[in-house]
Amino acid sequence: MGFDVHAVGNGVDGVAAAWEHHPVLVTVDLNLPDMDGLEVAQHIRARSEAPMLLITARAELDDEMAGMASGAAAYLIKPFRPRQLTETVNRLCPVGPLTAHGLESRA
Repeated sequence: MGFDVHAVGNGVDGVAAAWEHHPVLVTVDLNLPDMDGLEVAQHIRARSEAPMLLITARAELDDEMAGMASGAAAYLIKPFRPRQLTETVNRLCPVGPLTAHGLESRA
C-alpha cells in the first residue's frame, strides 16, 4: 500500500520507533512480551497524533473499549481478513502514506 514500515518486537521499542519516525499510522498488538499494548498506545498517543490501529486477539467488548480509550482510532480482532485490514487502513489514512507527507497522490 506504499507504507514505509518500521516493525519492532516489543512495546519499549515500539514507543521509541513511533517517537523517532513520526509515522502516518501506528499499529499496536495488545499482547506484547514486555508490556501491555494499551500502555504502549498511551505512551505513543502522548507524543503522536498519528491514527492508531490496535490489532489483537482480545475480542471482549471491555478490551475494545479500553483500546479506544487508550487513544486508538480503530480496533481489529484477529483473525481478520486482509481486506478488513486494507479497508481499515484506507479509512484511517485516506490520503495514503505518500500524500500525507506531500509527495504524491494515492492511486
